[in-house]
Amino acid sequence: MAARVFPPKKLLKSFGNCYFFSRPFNSSSSSPSSSSISINHSTEKLESIIQNQPPPTNTDTSLNLHDVEKLFSSVPTTKLLRASANLHFAAMESMVDFGMWVMKSKLMDIEVFRDIVLGVVKHTFYEHFCGGEDALATGDTVRRLHRGGDGLRVMLDYSVECVSDNQSCDRNLEAFLHTVEIAKSLPPSSVSFVIVKISAICPMNLLGRVSDLLRWQHKNPSFNLPWKLDTLPILSSISPTYHTLHRPEPLTLDEEHDLQLAHQRLLKICQKCLEANVPLTIDAEHTPVQPAIDYFTYSSAIMYNRDDNIIMYGTIQAYLKDAKERLLLVTKAVEKMGVPMGFKLVRGAYMSYERKLASSLGFESPIHNSIQETHACYNDCASFMLDKIAKGPGALVLATHNVESGEKAVAKAHDLGVKKVNQKLEFAQLYGMSEALSFGLRNAGFQVSKYMPFGSMEIVIPYLLRRAEENRGPLSALTLDRQLIRKELKRRLRATVF
Repeated sequence: MAARVFPPKKLLKSFGNCYFFSRPFNSSSSSPSSSSISINHSTEKLESIIQNQPPPTNTDTSLNLHDVEKLFSSVPTTKLLRASANLHFAAMESMVDFGMWVMKSKLMDIEVFRDIVLGVVKHTFYEHFCGGEDALATGDTVRRLHRGGDGLRVMLDYSVECVSDNQSCDRNLEAFLHTVEIAKSLPPSSVSFVIVKISAICPMNLLGRVSDLLRWQHKNPSFNLPWKLDTLPILSSISPTYHTLHRPEPLTLDEEHDLQLAHQRLLKICQKCLEANVPLTIDAEHTPVQPAIDYFTYSSAIMYNRDDNIIMYGTIQAYLKDAKERLLLVTKAVEKMGVPMGFKLVRGAYMSYERKLASSLGFESPIHNSIQETHACYNDCASFMLDKIAKGPGALVLATHNVESGEKAVAKAHDLGVKKVNQKLEFAQLYGMSEALSFGLRNAGFQVSKYMPFGSMEIVIPYLLRRAEENRGPLSALTLDRQLIRKELKRRLRATVF
């Protein structure tokens, strides 16, 4: 495995620069006003599921989250007990707030103190939300999920992000190539995707520079970018461009050289994935650098995606107001070019950061004004893409913790005749989260993947802090799992006693 990118002290001091206040890719709330619905479905529906009663509305769907015995039949009691404990602590706001304060404090500069704290985190949240310290160890977790009765696939994510130099990018490239090798060696179909963040193989400052130039060209089409490759539409008429208020300077020769190096790194990963027959998904990040990320993704997809063999998948964040318009533009372009495209549809990962940035610049947030609007955008995009893949080429990963979105997608796929087990449609949830939804979708016959980050503690700390921020409080995204796991544990206890 590649060496870690940051030493512990430097990493812990750099959380602010790496967007500590970001949200995980399925997050749906960022403020107290929306926390009451952050579990992504109504309280009435939640209660009906927990009490094993039919939901209050009639839905034509085979997604069943009421039978806890069937949902958790493949999960050992010891694992349920440990999950219940971890999720319980994650819901204790005071404890999580204190832990997050400690992780950002100067106390972490004291080696002994840091080792104790990281040791506690490793045996709790790290083991719950991460697959292992390296790709080889994570492979054992993949096998347990796939062969151990769960029947779930895995999206392997070497969880490094936000690097600043070519040397770190080269180390990360080797780690990603090794990840593909590990994926190839695991049981067939157990690994659905390899995940890459472009900010791990291209320096952040260069991603910002390229994004500025792409935004300026969008506003001024005559603006020439001599280094630009063939790509798909990156920005729409309503995409935010306030990050670039003045004409940026052209890339220097050194910057063009670094851009070429970054693109070569991505192409090497694409080629490795092609040879291993493992699709590659590029994660979305935050709007200041997202245009450059989409540029890398789409230019590589044009080179590697052929017929029904889709190697490169992009990511659409439905919490952005321009998400649907950009999706329409891209799908129209790929149809015209005859290039199939795969998409991972998520809600979004950087809500707090995006709102704070827009406000600091005096502009309206690029995020939808309400959680209901985000849900509507997600469901509209999902429905649109299901129609597309039912009629022609393309593929879709519906990454969601939202029960209602899962129900709507299952019903739509059934109506369209989209096969449950094929390479066109996949559902996904984060490893350690929304287990009930994952098992329910699996029981309904669909392919389901768990997004599984791995890496050393120092590398995955930003990811773990995002999990802590998202899941604190009694109405977090993990509320449904906590309640259903407790219900199943009580059922098993009664069965044992009586």
